[in-house]
Amino acid sequence: MSILPHFASGRRLNNTLVKGMRLLETLAHCERPAGVTELARQLGFGKSLTHRLLQGWVALGYVRRVDPAGTYAATLRLWQLGSAVFERLDIRQIATPYMTRLLGCTRETVHLSVLDGDEVVYIHKLDSPEPVRAYSEVGGRAPAWCVATGKALLAWQDPGQLDALSQRLVGHSSKTITDPAAFLREMERIRNVGFAGNRGEWREEVCGVAAPVRDPAGQVIAAIGVSGPVDRLRPSRFKALSVDVIAAADGISSAIGAGGET
Repeated sequence: MSILPHFASGRRLNNTLVKGMRLLETLAHCERPAGVTELARQLGFGKSLTHRLLQGWVALGYVRRVDPAGTYAATLRLWQLGSAVFERLDIRQIATPYMTRLLGCTRETVHLSVLDGDEVVYIHKLDSPEPVRAYSEVGGRAPAWCVATGKALLAWQDPGQLDALSQRLVGHSSKTITDPAAFLREMERIRNVGFAGNRGEWREEVCGVAAPVRDPAGQVIAAIGVSGPVDRLRPSRFKALSVDVIAAADGISSAIGAGGET
C-alpha cells in the first residue's frame, strides 16, 4: 500500500519518502509528543507537508495522535519492525569484516563472544598469523570474570547481578580477581574507560583486550577482543590496543543499528 497516494511517482515520490523517513526518525527520538508546527520547524518542512506525512504514518500504525491538541508520538510498531529484523541478523557475519580489520592491525587472535550465565562462549574467531598465539576454539567457554571479552560483557550488567557474582568468584590463576570489592572496582573502571583487559587472569601466559558490542537499544550483547601471549600483549600495550578494539566494537554496533553510547 502506498503511504502517500496523493504524490506522483518517480523522483518526487522518492523525495517524499526520504522526508517521511526523516520525520519518523525525528519523532522516534522525541522525548515527548510533538506537534505539526514543532516538527515542521525542526525539519525545515512546510506545515502542510508535515501534516500529510504524519497522516500517512498514522494510517500505517507507526505514529499515533496523542491528544486533541494535535501532538503525535511514535508507536511500538516501529520497535516491533526493528526487532523482527534484528532477530534475523547473524552477528558473526556482520562482525567478520571488523574482525578481519582488527586482525590486520594487531596480528593477534580476535574473538567474538557472548555471555551465557557466568561464562563467555566464543562464537567466532580469527587466528593470529604468528607461530606463537592464543589458542581457543569456537564454542569454547571461559569464566567471564577472567577474560577480556567476559569482563567487557559483565561490566554493563545489572548492579545486582554483579554484586551476586562478586560473592562467588573462583581463582584460575594467581592473577584472577577474586576479592568482591576489587572486582566491582574493576567493573566500574571498565565502564569508565570503555574497554576491558585480561592480565593473565585465566591463563597466566595469555593477556587480552576487549570492548562491548551493543544492539539497537544500546544493550551490550557481545564483545570483541584480541588475545595473545603476554610477551607480546603486555598490559602496558592495553591502552594503545584499545583504540583499534573499540573502533571494531563500535563498527559492529553501528552495522547492526546501535545508537547507544559505547
